[in-house]
Amino acid sequence: MSTKAFYPRTEIGPNKVGFPKASSPVTNTRAIIEAPFYGNNVVKVNTLREAYELAKNSPGTIVTDMPVYKAEEIGLEPEAKVLLFNDGSITGRYAAARRITGKEGTDCAKLDKILMDAVYDTRWKTMYHAQVFIGLDPEFMVKAHMLIPEGQENILYNWMLNFQYMNDTYTKMYKQSVQVGNGSEPDVYIFSDPQWTGSDQTDVCDGKCLCYFNTETNCAAILGMRYFGEHKKGTLTLAWAIANRNGYASCHGGQKEYTRDDGSKYVAAVFGLSGSGKSTLTHAKHDGKYPSIKVLHDDAFVINTDTCASIALEPTYFDKTADYPTACEDNKFLLTAQNCSATLDEDGKVVLVTEDIRNGNGRAIKSKLWSPNRVDKIDSPVNAIFWIMKDQTLPPVVKLKGASLASVMGATLATKRSTAERLAPGVDPNALVIEPYANPFRTYPLVNDYEKFKKLVAEKNVDCYIINTGDFMGKKVQPKDTLGILEAIVENRADFKPWGPFTDIEIFEWEGFVPDLSDKDYVAQMKARMTDRLNNVKELDTKEGGFNKLPEDAAQAIQKVVEQANTL
Repeated sequence: MSTKAFYPRTEIGPNKVGFPKASSPVTNTRAIIEAPFYGNNVVKVNTLREAYELAKNSPGTIVTDMPVYKAEEIGLEPEAKVLLFNDGSITGRYAAARRITGKEGTDCAKLDKILMDAVYDTRWKTMYHAQVFIGLDPEFMVKAHMLIPEGQENILYNWMLNFQYMNDTYTKMYKQSVQVGNGSEPDVYIFSDPQWTGSDQTDVCDGKCLCYFNTETNCAAILGMRYFGEHKKGTLTLAWAIANRNGYASCHGGQKEYTRDDGSKYVAAVFGLSGSGKSTLTHAKHDGKYPSIKVLHDDAFVINTDTCASIALEPTYFDKTADYPTACEDNKFLLTAQNCSATLDEDGKVVLVTEDIRNGNGRAIKSKLWSPNRVDKIDSPVNAIFWIMKDQTLPPVVKLKGASLASVMGATLATKRSTAERLAPGVDPNALVIEPYANPFRTYPLVNDYEKFKKLVAEKNVDCYIINTGDFMGKKVQPKDTLGILEAIVENRADFKPWGPFTDIEIFEWEGFVPDLSDKDYVAQMKARMTDRLNNVKELDTKEGGFNKLPEDAAQAIQKVVEQANTL
């Protein structure tokens, strides 16, 4: 078994696997979260078909006339339909609600008491208990449990679709899988109550919602949060933390394996936030020019830092719908939708309106069948990492030399915010932000990711690139440009050469986007953005009590770039 769910009675208690440390000042969180799973008000939902029936009959669900493609292969009845459910005005994630044990300012003593009362208040409700697997290969599989109240059947169903529901194939695989951490990792437990009425203790949490993580004991509470994306990313947050503790690089990105004409393999991993182009790059078929392309996933996977093999964490895709108009052939692979409208077609059938006319973050879960070349694991070692940024001072592609610079540029990945995020009042949605490794869901110190990606470059000879999919000095980088660059790299046609005075950066000059290093205005802007990164790294020394402080070599690597820019 990959994670620990059952305990000899001699292994139950403080300081044991799955239980808090007796010496800890706050020891309650997992004990509070796990206990209600065994309440007499709990109904276990064992199959995807049960979950579908519950969601279909939940008040407010729109049962469309769009059939689920090959429903039986998904684990549903043949007549299953695509379900639509909208959550009111809440259409994105809310980072301000996150509280993480171990971070400065997180008052676990008060939060645990809030959680106790939240659990107590659900005693009058029927609660559903569902289980899934995270990780799709015997090398890395984690069992996760979620408890959620009646009335939230669509979240329950989406959760079981997004991760791997427990069928015969994967249950057998799980029983034969490797113990993660040699038995030191307990099952994941998530307590969710989207109906939570909030707390008046606004000194420790948002008054209306709370997403509270204790990653040391693999548990979380999601309170007052209706958007399914919170449950998807909250679950991945815990799985990534487990992976991080056990020798894996946790990846919010996409990965694919190319088979070249000579039969050799090339594995590319791309990292970017929602809307950056990572899904486009991951699923691009390149007009069939390669003998084969295998896709691992476009959102969540892990890389073994010893073997460099990679494992997908989810079978399906949680994708924006805006780029797929109702008549688009790709929509036949939809399983559920949210934040979308509906209407009647010419035959009087209820169909989705997939474009963003209701709000800015229409979402759908797509079947694994959407990508016929999907695999759950890529054994071939990863060859290259691509940091996707939207920074107008960067050309469409540069290559980073030196493990420290390669990793710290990932740690200072600059981009624009996604419409999948709900922002706190006063936050500029258009401001360029830094999101380390394109992963806003990290609950452990940033240095852990920094060292793992550095290891891949320094010890495993993984190449590292920055790809700009936004504007370069006012000129839009088109998808055809990015795909052309990627193909040139895969085929070893990309002629990278030294870039001006920079000893650790090489450039592949792409027509129409060649930087003019004699342009003082351009150089000043580029230097300013590099300085922003440097300042960001230095601020980590004291921000949040130094929780995300990086080693000295990280700042030194960017400082070197800034100093060399000063010679221009």
